[in-house]
Amino acid sequence: MKTKHLDSKALEAFENQLKGELVTPDSDRYDMFRRVYNGMIDKKPALIVRCQNIADVLYSLEFGKIHNIPIAIRAGGHNAAGLGVADQSIVIDLSLMNGIQVDLKFNTVRVEAGCLLGDIDHALDPFGKAFPTGIFSTTGISGLTLGGGFGHLSRAYGLTIDSLLEADIVLADGRLITVDEHNFPDLFWAIQGGGGNFGIVTSYLFELHPAGKIQGGPMLWHMEEAKHIMPFYRDFILKAPKEIYCYFAFLTIPPVAIFPENLHLKKMCGLVWCNLGSTIKSNAALERFRSFKTPALDYVEIMPYVQLQSLFDALYPSGLQWYWKAAFLKDLSQEAISQNIIHANRLPTPHSTVHFYPVNGACHDKKNSDSAWGNRDANWSQVIVGVDPDPTNNPKITHWARSYWEAIHPYSLGGGYINFMMDEGQDQIKASYRDNYTRLQKIKQKYDPKNLFRINQNIKP
Repeated sequence: MKTKHLDSKALEAFENQLKGELVTPDSDRYDMFRRVYNGMIDKKPALIVRCQNIADVLYSLEFGKIHNIPIAIRAGGHNAAGLGVADQSIVIDLSLMNGIQVDLKFNTVRVEAGCLLGDIDHALDPFGKAFPTGIFSTTGISGLTLGGGFGHLSRAYGLTIDSLLEADIVLADGRLITVDEHNFPDLFWAIQGGGGNFGIVTSYLFELHPAGKIQGGPMLWHMEEAKHIMPFYRDFILKAPKEIYCYFAFLTIPPVAIFPENLHLKKMCGLVWCNLGSTIKSNAALERFRSFKTPALDYVEIMPYVQLQSLFDALYPSGLQWYWKAAFLKDLSQEAISQNIIHANRLPTPHSTVHFYPVNGACHDKKNSDSAWGNRDANWSQVIVGVDPDPTNNPKITHWARSYWEAIHPYSLGGGYINFMMDEGQDQIKASYRDNYTRLQKIKQKYDPKNLFRINQNIKP
């Protein structure tokens, strides 16, 4: 593939402006840098700019506008739909912009947009600090934050955006501004869940929270126990103290040495715990489940928070084929539980899984209108993922995920977490933002009226 519409002189002049690397389809490393985490995505951009600083971002944005090339923004590359890359686009790749500054005096951390969660966890671990992020250390902070963000610390401290104090952002008109609750408050509101629709965020400032040693890890039961464990979990997590966290999962035990051989490739249900604070409260919570039904596998122990964050990374390396479906749930009725168990028993491949992340506790301390993330009344964010290394299994994992979602959709709030969605169209985007969509449209019209930033879960101006 050639960038036929770009002459060599224009490309040479552009490359000379950059401190970072310009990657074209003719480059030896083109295939390496166009790949994203989801191996199902196979896009071929016109150019990839591996930015080293904000100047590179500004030059790249201007070049794309002058030459009328669609703009794609890539940070961690972990996005479900692979929206950090697109055919015939200029990919503004922020992955080299990964600086981190910890400020213990003000209890904050500033992170550049290319940071992965593992980078941040590593930087904060010596201080016993963290803020709510995801559950894999390979996830990028930028997409996670702009989508709202939740994970092991969310019942205690809220969504990722609830710890966001300010952000630096490059607008469609080329201005670099800092947004917070006092400066450009409408835009600050919009980037708290509104995705990459409004500009290129180059850095974030977060408030820090205590998170040193935790009691965490998986606790699993055989699949036939799901009809008992799932309603017991539902009733438990709705009333548990905020420092107690566990998400519910359906999964297949991988055939690796850390798991007992007799459980290899068995379909199971279970919890992944991350309890802060008092071990007395934590042990009481754990014993409620152990005494209710003895787990077939119980790997819950005291560990550094940073260890839990990377516990499952090796099981899901970059390049697997993924198909995602998402839903927000307020209730888990007996009918909904039955449908979930039916479809979980049909997990199509060993990597395929289903998670129910609790978004209650501190996540409910704000209203739906307080940020663009408009699902504060949900109690869970459910994700259904068909996953496999082999592309020939894509029809099987896709069909299963869609069928599962269609069965449980009537029991949901209608939309889904945008970071867990494939390219599903405008109606599903509107359903995900609910009453906040109209306000987001107005802010989009104000800051990006030409929809320059449209390779995302797009809010059309």
